[in-house]
Amino acid sequence: MGFWDFIYYFGYALALLMIVVSLIASANCKRAFNQYAKVMARNGLTGAGAAQRILSAYGVNDVTIQHISGDLTDNFNPKDMTLNLSDSVYNSSSIAAIGVAAHECGHAIQHNVGFVPNKIRAALVPGANIGSKFGPILAILGAMMMGYLQYSDGSGVERGGIGYTIFFIGIVIYSLAVLFYIVTLPVEIDASRRALKILRNDSLLAGDELSGARSVLTAAAMTYVAAAASALVMLLRLISYGKRRD
Repeated sequence: MGFWDFIYYFGYALALLMIVVSLIASANCKRAFNQYAKVMARNGLTGAGAAQRILSAYGVNDVTIQHISGDLTDNFNPKDMTLNLSDSVYNSSSIAAIGVAAHECGHAIQHNVGFVPNKIRAALVPGANIGSKFGPILAILGAMMMGYLQYSDGSGVERGGIGYTIFFIGIVIYSLAVLFYIVTLPVEIDASRRALKILRNDSLLAGDELSGARSVLTAAAMTYVAAAASALVMLLRLISYGKRRD
């Protein structure tokens, strides 16, 4: 059995495995956050206060810190230059809140210094949005058409036909979404690395507190690893689906 045959026949099992892995990663992230959300930092800083101190210390003066609703909805938005902290982070003085706030500051600093992977990810956003929505649909539709639109003598699929073209377009645009997920990994890992370094060097968290923040950020990073793996498995499944009709 070849590689593509293996992906074709066991694709559903792999997809199910990725769903389980993603659920475990998400649950572990929430567990880690909830655990350290109950442990207050000794410095008494809130997530918003820590973010303001970090941004000021590292020369990021054009970013506005905002309070947004939800839990773990924290993000840095380079379009309107806002650092958005959720209910469980903005006014909380927990180790988890300060760690998450510092991570988002890491993204703001990346933007400020022109971190290359961050620029690549930003450039991929439009294509990734389109690819994630329409790529699989077009690829499956094209593969189905390839199975029916054959040469009149039944010798095989017509390479230049409409089915193959639609399939190819679907694979290409979905590949942009997969690439986005892959590029996101070094961006997120670097933001966490910057956050932990700042928290340590600027004495925002003590040694034992820093370990808690690291646990939270590591658990969060694993959700991105799971998302990238899931997207890659989906891409391989789509390609194998088309090859079976080739």
